[in-house]
Amino acid sequence: MPKMNKLIIALTTITSLLATNVVLAESVQQKIPSNQATTQQNTQKIAQGNWDSFNRDQINKMIALYGNTSPNYDAQNPPYAVFDWDNTSVFLDIQEALMIYQIEHLAFKMTPKTLNEVIRKNIPKDNFTKAMNNKEGKPVNIDLIAQDIVNNYQWIYDNYDQMNGKLSLEKIKDTPQYKEFSTKLRYLYGAIGESFDVSIAYPWVTYLFTGLTEQDIAKLTDETVKWQLTQPITKVTWESPEITSKAGQVSTAWNNGLRLSPEMQDLYTKLRSAGIDVWVCSASFIDVIKEVSSNPAFGYNNPKDHVIAMELERDKDGKLLPEYRKGYTQTQGPGKTVEIKRLIAPKYQNKGPILVAGDSEGDQNMFQDFADTKVVIIINRLKGPNNIIGKLSKEAVETYKKPQAKYLLQGRDDNKGVYLPSQKSIKLGSTTEKALP
Repeated sequence: MPKMNKLIIALTTITSLLATNVVLAESVQQKIPSNQATTQQNTQKIAQGNWDSFNRDQINKMIALYGNTSPNYDAQNPPYAVFDWDNTSVFLDIQEALMIYQIEHLAFKMTPKTLNEVIRKNIPKDNFTKAMNNKEGKPVNIDLIAQDIVNNYQWIYDNYDQMNGKLSLEKIKDTPQYKEFSTKLRYLYGAIGESFDVSIAYPWVTYLFTGLTEQDIAKLTDETVKWQLTQPITKVTWESPEITSKAGQVSTAWNNGLRLSPEMQDLYTKLRSAGIDVWVCSASFIDVIKEVSSNPAFGYNNPKDHVIAMELERDKDGKLLPEYRKGYTQTQGPGKTVEIKRLIAPKYQNKGPILVAGDSEGDQNMFQDFADTKVVIIINRLKGPNNIIGKLSKEAVETYKKPQAKYLLQGRDDNKGVYLPSQKSIKLGSTTEKALP
């Protein structure tokens, strides 16, 4: 055989063998993928958004290490995360916003007699703190303010066309009776919070739902969120009219303009996609949180049965009663840990949450009570050093950009209701960024 033909045959054979090896290699690679390659390809990563970049990186690392692309992931016993809701998953407080909406629309299902019982329930008869004195500087207490609230509610009840009267809501709201009732009811909520323990204030506001059903609460929540998203972010002040009353003239103020958080919407989604279950543990009422956290219109899309929150007793028709649910602990402060251990952890072989997120003293216990927790997100509301959350915020500053950092301090701008790509926050009415107060 000529040498040229032999060379051509040899080259053809070599080329064929090389091609076969390439095909085999590709086939093997397709059948037995590299764990590392798969992890890089499929690991869920949260969007940059306005996250502080270090915080985002730490969260992404946690997802990669413990999510469903990890070789140690167990789909039968997945990790889970626990989020506070108010001022954590959203900007501002949905329970407080709903109270304003309820007052503005007179969405009450109580007689004046029932309202009188509800607003007095478990409230000490002591004078409120001096900061809550009336315009003349005189002290106010539950007996004084309750008489004013109920007297004016009686007039509303007798005249409002959705109760026992004939006047429209618009006409009712233009009366001194409505202005007295609305201001003093909201003032009472603030006075209780300023004067007494949170274990009194937190359930008290839920008692205003007396007579409503789960469906009523869902409707009110939906309407409240949609209304709030149209409102400017600002401090709102109400002042009662100058009329003869028991408590005298008072004023009340709150921050208005609840906003949804794109960063949290994305984080919820990415955690679930990575096989990490998401739970909400809130000090707001459970039916409120179930609606806002699960309604597709609001972007969090979390299952309704993944919520633990404040609970009330219900009658045989499902109407709410002004009584905290027996056997349940208030989901604030140490109570959050108690209820997580009782209601969530047993579903996961009694493991604690791998990630916890919150913003206030009501969350600080669950921040540090679980050995399994790897990451804690603290929404920076510039809490002082005299409580646990203030100390943990300081630790977050000190461990910033260090590999072992567990506490992540996330800044936000209270003037805009958005995150800042920093640990630092800006208070409403200020332009100064601060990491610590």
